[in-house]
Order: sequence, then C-alpha cells, then structure tokens
Amino acid sequence: MKKYFLIPILLLLLTTTSCFEDLDDNEQIASTEDINDFIYRGLNFFYLYKADTPELANDAFASTDAKNLFIKNFDSPENIFDFLKSDQDRFSRLFSNYLSLENALSGITLNNGMEYGLVRYPDLSGNVFGYVRLVLPNTSAEAAGLERGIYFNTIDGTQITEDNYSNLLAQDNYTIGLATYDGTNVTATGETASLIKEQYTENPIYLTKTIDLGGTKVGYIMYNAFTASFDEDLNAAFGQLKAEGVTELVLDLRYNGGGSVRSATDLSGMITGQFTGNIFYTEEWNIDRQDDYASNGLFTNETRNGNSLNSLNLTRVHILTSTATASASELVINGLAPYINVVQVGTNTTGKFQASTILYDAPSPDFSRSEANPGHTYAMLPLIFKTANALGNTDYVDGLTPDIEQDVDFTNLGQLGNMEEPLLAAALNNIMPGPVAPPTRSSSFAKELDLKFDMQIMVVE
Repeated sequence: MKKYFLIPILLLLLTTTSCFEDLDDNEQIASTEDINDFIYRGLNFFYLYKADTPELANDAFASTDAKNLFIKNFDSPENIFDFLKSDQDRFSRLFSNYLSLENALSGITLNNGMEYGLVRYPDLSGNVFGYVRLVLPNTSAEAAGLERGIYFNTIDGTQITEDNYSNLLAQDNYTIGLATYDGTNVTATGETASLIKEQYTENPIYLTKTIDLGGTKVGYIMYNAFTASFDEDLNAAFGQLKAEGVTELVLDLRYNGGGSVRSATDLSGMITGQFTGNIFYTEEWNIDRQDDYASNGLFTNETRNGNSLNSLNLTRVHILTSTATASASELVINGLAPYINVVQVGTNTTGKFQASTILYDAPSPDFSRSEANPGHTYAMLPLIFKTANALGNTDYVDGLTPDIEQDVDFTNLGQLGNMEEPLLAAALNNIMPGPVAPPTRSSSFAKELDLKFDMQIMVVE
C-alpha cells in the first residue's frame, strides 16, 4: 500500500545532517551514468509532467544507444534531474542521501527546537531579522529560555541577510544575537543564546485546548505536521475535545508544511464523521499511469490501525493559515470545502496540490528501497499526481485565499492558544463577536521572506 506525504523541504535542508549516518562518505561504486539512468527511468515512468519534457516521451529516441548517449552527456545526477524537470514544477527534489529523507518523513530531524520566521528589514537594506514562532519541548532552545516573540538579527556575530541566512542557520551549533523590533527599527540588545541541534522526534500536536467562548465550547489544536506515527495521538486529542463537548473548532495549520495524505484524510474525518465513503480527493497521473494507478481518496471512520475516529461531526471549521501552510494542510482545506463551511483565517497558503513518491534506484514499477542499488544513496521525490476535491477544484498555484485576511503583526505575535493571539482572535471573533476584541491590522512595513517554494513536497512512499 502506497502512503502519500506532503513534507516541509526547508526542514529537510536545514536539519537533516550529521545525526544520521553519512553514506556520502562511504565508498560509492555506482557511476554517474548509472545514477543518471535511474533518474531518467523514474521520471519516464512516474513523472506527472512527463508530457512537458520531449526527452521523456516514450518515442523520444530512435534507439537505446541514442538514449544512453543522452544520459551519458550529463556530468552529474543533479544536472540531468534539473534538465528533465518541467518549468511548472516547483517541488520535485533529488536527494544524494536517502537516510536523511527517510528520517525526516518519520518526524526525526537534527533540531535545536527553535522554529522561526525570517523578515526583511523595513529599510530594504537586504538585512534580515528572525523571530521565534514556537519552541519545541525538551530542546536546546527551551533550555536557553527562548519563547515565541523573541527576535534575533545575528548568527555567531554575523548580520543575517537575504544571501547568507540559509548557510548560517544550517549549522549544527550557532549563537543568535537577540534584538528588539518596534515596527521600524531592529536594535541589538547585546544578549545572546547558544543553540545545539540534536536528533529529535517532534510530536506535531503542539497544543490542544478547549476555550469557553461565552458558553460555546471551542476546540483549538495547533498541528504542525502530518506525521503518520502520531495519528493515534491526534485521534486521542480529538477524543479529548469530544469529551469536553466542543461544538466549534479552530485548527491551527499556519506552520504545517504537510505530511501523510492518509493522516490528512483521517484528520478530516475527525473534524466531520458524517461523510464516510464520500470522495475526499481525486488523483490525476500522467497519461501512462492514470488507468492503473489513479484512485479516489475517501473519507474514512477509522485510523490506519483500525481504531475508530473520534469524530466531532462539525458543519463548520475555522483553519488558521500562512504562506507556510502547504500540501496536506491545503488538502484538508480543499477536501473539506465541498462538504462543510471551511473558514480560512490568515494569509494565502503555498499552493501545493501535487503528490510525490520516494523513488529508489531499483527496477520499475516499484523503485523500492528493498531492491535499491547498493552502490549509491540517491533517491528522488518527483511529482507523480495532482489532487482535486469532490468538486474538481485543483491547480491553486497561488495558494488558497483566506476568507478572513489577517497578516502577521511582527510587533504583536501574541502567545499561541491565547484568546488574544491575533489569528486565533480573528477566528473567535467570527465564531462569536463580542467576547474577544477583533485584532488590529499590522502597520509594519517589514515583509517576511517568501520561503514557500523551498518548503513543501507531496510524496508517495
């Protein structure tokens, strides 16, 4: 059985490093041509946008020798992969070490616990400051006393810029220089915090609580990744909300870049429960694979382990979003929309409606890990199908648009789960105007770095 994922690629790039066995340092016996051939075979078989690349057509070459010569002409796997990708493909990825990828899909990363956003200085100098979005428990960031709303503008004494942030924050150990921000000026405080990345398994269910809103019980869940191994924990969280009698739900997906499609299907069944067996999403593959591989994703009433879902049977849900909201998160929003009132609060999402699969250098059609070529550790995550909801809605390349627009106010981030936190306050005010004051709009000219194209992928395993 295939499993589908939508994962935050930025997380992989910045956190999956030395805590895993570095097979790149081991002897590699496969030639570049061998790896190039694997990439060609995989894309020729599964790639969603195969028709966009003439060289991937089944009749592209007059002979096997001509195809082999084409493959041999590329001096690296990265080069042939980039050449064969469609211009409309923002998300397919090639990895030189699949162990890091496998761990990340399981929620295991090299992590210091500081989840952050990056913002351009209002003076348009190219400088960047960071802000702490949240702190993971039992991590270096928690030990250092960091919390949501803290600002920083240097790494190891170097000013963060649009050009250097990736390299600076990719280090295993670094020291951040703390700062203040008043909406116009970023000012260093002279204080620092040293952070160390360690192997960490993240529970994506960051916060679950019930809010009494003028007598209405409102459930709130911040859910940060669709990690299959925590499905039962998610179901238990919904069991808690159900036992507490919630009749409204605010689902916080603002930092959720995706994960397992089955987890997204289950979550949607926990929110509802009255649509078991109905279409949650449909699939569109390339023309060669459509008939044999496409199937409808259906609402279910049990987890993948066979346990009954704790369903709330809601007819309305408020979902908090940002540009970091992608893939499986967008699938939930789009998949629920034909059935219940989905009130999206925040900003546009990423625009990731395609799924990918992990392909290893193994015989088709499985390209399986068990048969992978032992001579190298390359693996691909090519886009293989796109999803649509029961009404056919897909191709939302610019993201899903909020019903209630609420930008991030970098001078007033608020505390997650607090009724006055701006995004949550906007949702609560829509549920019941009055008990919570509506948030004000930010007057800051600072703009968050648009990292969404580097952050998300939809994968089939």
